[in-house]
Amino acid sequence: MRARLLGEVLPRAGGNDPILEIQDLELSFQAVKAIQGVSLTVHDGEIFAVIGPNGAGKTSVFNCISGLYKPDSGSIRFGGQDLVGLKPHRIANLGVARTFQNIELFPQMTVLDNLMLGRHRHLRYGSAGAMLRVGRAIREEVRNREVVEAIVEFLELEPHRKSYVAMLPYGVQKKVELGRALATEPRILLLDEPAAGMNLEETEDMARFITDIRRELGIGVILVDHDMRLVMDLADTVLALEFGRPIATGSPEAIQNNPDVIRAYLGEGQRSATIPGGTT
Repeated sequence: MRARLLGEVLPRAGGNDPILEIQDLELSFQAVKAIQGVSLTVHDGEIFAVIGPNGAGKTSVFNCISGLYKPDSGSIRFGGQDLVGLKPHRIANLGVARTFQNIELFPQMTVLDNLMLGRHRHLRYGSAGAMLRVGRAIREEVRNREVVEAIVEFLELEPHRKSYVAMLPYGVQKKVELGRALATEPRILLLDEPAAGMNLEETEDMARFITDIRRELGIGVILVDHDMRLVMDLADTVLALEFGRPIATGSPEAIQNNPDVIRAYLGEGQRSATIPGGTT
């Protein structure tokens, strides 16, 4: 019931076409090369993971996609449109939604109000309509409330819907941030360490939510996380980075056993080992 309801109120992506294509991305901060020659392609309905040790450039890739950073060179095409040089709000309006390593919610607002903020890009009425609350404004308000309530049910946030975010446990706040991203009706979802700081039960719930989002909405998901068990369970394709450079791309199994990836994670002398993974 939970996943079916979400699929009823949010649009589903069609087909298995490439939705995001990055070619030869380069980014430097003065003398430091944060990203060096990164290329990737994400399709509708694909969970694509980007992994690497701290400082590998994972979040920098996300910041380039979402417009917070402008790359030195390379291309980022989303649905056939070039994103390089666009402002973050323009990119968000195209259907790129993300969560953050450090939670970026409004702590003195309720869960419902934070989720309603995710509907902002879908508001088509002006200030007069908002004040008078007639016609189009009422119809859009009803639609936006319907979407938000479906997300509350989907993420099992019913007990917290009118709670202030600042009063909620960390794991619940992470779900609220995911919900706000879903409320934008994304065509692709960028998840930056969605399970960071969570206990095992919360991590399993997050994995279930991500799987249901892919199944019900058919949108592409790019996942960054240090929890290799979560990544290897969920991802269709994995890109491994080291110091901003791509060192391997492939299936989770291939990445787990890739000697260059093992060296980057575990150090020299560990080429016969494997990266941890398995069922969460």
